[in-house]
Amino acid sequence: MKSIGLLSDTHGYLDERIFEHFANCDEVWHAGDIGSIRIIEQLEAFKPARIVFGNIDDKEVRTRTAENLHFELEGFRIWMTHIGGAPPRYNPQVMPSLKALTPDIFVCGHSHILRVIRDKPLNNMLYMNPGAAGREGFHKIRTLLRFNLHEGIISQMEVIELGKRGAIQ
Repeated sequence: MKSIGLLSDTHGYLDERIFEHFANCDEVWHAGDIGSIRIIEQLEAFKPARIVFGNIDDKEVRTRTAENLHFELEGFRIWMTHIGGAPPRYNPQVMPSLKALTPDIFVCGHSHILRVIRDKPLNNMLYMNPGAAGREGFHKIRTLLRFNLHEGIISQMEVIELGKRGAIQ
């Protein structure tokens, strides 16, 4: 079993409480718009990390991360990217690949909208967007996701709220 902490859209701000919330996680995934190489370093020093870059990330961040990550874990085929769209309106650049090689779990960031939904027309693929953990953007509440993967079963899905966007707690 693997316990996963998922965040996105930190935009250069990493709330210290993330380390408490993800303390028992085996891995941390960041779905882009990191905003600072320092955040990558903090996450990698904390736990094994899988990180993709987003549209606001500079060259330094992009050289340390990938635009897309495709991997298998605990019986799941997973694709993580920053700008993927959302069911049923996916990014036109990813749609052909989604149809041809549909993952079990598709992880995106970018929208700042927390959303976890099954896309039944796409082989019941699980779409996950953790919302935004940073203070930049139009979201009202900063959010994270935490869940477990074990032999093709996802469980213990939790939404973690970090407070209002502009608030430092």
